[in-house]
Amino acid sequence: MADLLLLLEGLKAAPACLVTVESTQGSAPREVGAWMAVFADGLVGTIGGGHIEHQAIAEARRRLRGVQGASPLRYALGPALGQCCGGVMHLGFELVAGQHVAALKQRLAPARHPVALFGGGHVGHALARVLAPLPFALTWIDSREGIFPAPPPGDVVCEQSGPVHMAVPALAPGSRVLIMSFSHAEDLDVVAACLRRQREQGDLPFIGLIGSRTKWATFANRLHGRGFTPQELAHVTCPIGVPGIRGKEPEVIAVAVAAQLLQTLQGAPAPRQTQALEKAVDRLTGSSPLPPPGCQLVG
Repeated sequence: MADLLLLLEGLKAAPACLVTVESTQGSAPREVGAWMAVFADGLVGTIGGGHIEHQAIAEARRRLRGVQGASPLRYALGPALGQCCGGVMHLGFELVAGQHVAALKQRLAPARHPVALFGGGHVGHALARVLAPLPFALTWIDSREGIFPAPPPGDVVCEQSGPVHMAVPALAPGSRVLIMSFSHAEDLDVVAACLRRQREQGDLPFIGLIGSRTKWATFANRLHGRGFTPQELAHVTCPIGVPGIRGKEPEVIAVAVAAQLLQTLQGAPAPRQTQALEKAVDRLTGSSPLPPPGCQLVG
């Protein structure tokens, strides 16, 4: 989104040649729809770098000087370009200027997937910073006042909600939910509200809870007591974050969780979900004893 804003601002002063990845075959450095805007004395965006980008920049500047040419052009990513990807890219070249700003804003705006982040603690702050430039529309929710930075990062929308779980029914359809409030009791209420919404509407593709497997086993017990089935509890991912990253610094956790959300955009299952949930379901179905209802929520 930042590149798009730079392009639109630049077009107010000078024309550009928009280079767009129209199609690819085999391995390629960027996906279809990726773009860069070449100005006479500047550049915004990227189609993958390397020799192909250098050649595309040269071709775009020829177009800016008035040289005519076909579009799209085919580029084989082999020895002739000093690259070994082995694929093919077809690049479109289009002259754009100030009168195209509105159309380009609509056409090039990246898809933004809704994310609801419950909790304004250290990890929440780190996650908001990491998620802001990624293809997510982040709503950041906490029950406390004075928690959010001013201004918030990027286009993040901040919302104070008390009680915090009452924000769940109003979440955008398709929201990926991350739960990490200052209170385990709040976390439990938010998880329960998400599971109720999932039961009724089925429109929350990811419900992630920060914490340990011990915390999740205790939560599973409490949620089972509230009437949720093991199948419904399987919608919750706890712990969250891609596996293999052991650091517990807020920024490290934020990167691991952001990577997991990006995986879900590709349809990948939550990579750390299975083992934790199998243990919880085993307990709920009687394979092993549940923690007593009065046990402390640790995690």
